Amino acid sequence: MTKYIKPFFTANPELESMKPTADIERLMMHLNPELNNIKTYNDQIINYNTNKVRQCFLLHKGSVSLYRMVDGMVLNTESAPYVFGMSTQLTHADYLYIRVHDAAEISMLSIDRANEIIEEHNLWKNLAYLLIYTATRVYDHCTKISALTSYDVIRYQIYELMSETESVRRSVTIAKYVQDRTFLSRSSIMKILAELKKGDYIVTDKGMLVYINHIPLKY
Repeated sequence: MTKYIKPFFTANPELESMKPTADIERLMMHLNPELNNIKTYNDQIINYNTNKVRQCFLLHKGSVSLYRMVDGMVLNTESAPYVFGMSTQLTHADYLYIRVHDAAEISMLSIDRANEIIEEHNLWKNLAYLLIYTATRVYDHCTKISALTSYDVIRYQIYELMSETESVRRSVTIAKYVQDRTFLSRSSIMKILAELKKGDYIVTDKGMLVYINHIPLKY
């Protein structure tokens, strides 16, 4: 198998490796005693409001995606461990939702109580690192889907898909993954994917990404 090539147009191709795991785990350790577990299933949608109470979600196992409600666009995908809700508590509760990808383990508590626990245990530094990472991930995604050619956007998204967990790659076709995260039409996506497969730049199975040989910079 040809060695996996990292994304090309990012100032920091190692962004995922800079995830502040220790800070996230410390937050989760203190939040954990007051959590309520959620029974999850594949493709489950989780809203930030439960009985009109804004919630914070802890991802203990698996992976989920953050969607924008108005158009269903994916803004971020994260694997455990992770804490959702702290960076979006000032947005409208119906603006975003979470979709479960696989056998995820998720628990929740109210945002208000989460903020109280963070105050009680002086976890602001840990929270700051989580928020910086979250903002960087979303900003990185947004800069890669704007002011670029369709080919650039698709190329980036294929590399993003390759960096996802195996369970995510096996659950979604390349075309759907790209379409969920961009404003590109399915026809334009399929046209470019067909050319990439024809040139043996990518290997697929039933539309799902198996591996990348090499995707040229220009189309």
